Amino acid sequence: MNYTMKQFAEMFGTTKHTVRYYTDINLLPCRRDEQNRRVFDDESVSWMQGITYLKSCGTPLKDIKEYCRLCSLEESEENLRARYQIILRQCGQAHKKAEEAKATAEFMDRKVKHYEDILAGLVPDDTNPGNWTNKEKKHV
Repeated sequence: MNYTMKQFAEMFGTTKHTVRYYTDINLLPCRRDEQNRRVFDDESVSWMQGITYLKSCGTPLKDIKEYCRLCSLEESEENLRARYQIILRQCGQAHKKAEEAKATAEFMDRKVKHYEDILAGLVPDDTNPGNWTNKEKKHV
């Protein structure tokens, strides 16, 4: 299937500018139609999925470019090991981000429960910093 620039950008929740930049730096393959407009196909979708996942775990653009460059080279054990090292490093980053997100969600769950207890009249409202004294427990 073929996608226009607008369709492709919307599919990935990004801007046309970003997609254009990726094609300009040869990170994302596309072809041109008769009017010289960029056209994206299933191969482009596959590449963009990889780029998106790498970006979401904090991979620097230079590392994404290197990974994509390695993917376009002839297969070799050295090439495979280089790609593996990039993916291994980013896998660790993804797990770190997941742990941080879990801790944030758990904190927010506790805050929701605390507010529910206040609203139910089970505990006094101690969430307003203007009402705190030095001896009170603060639930920031």
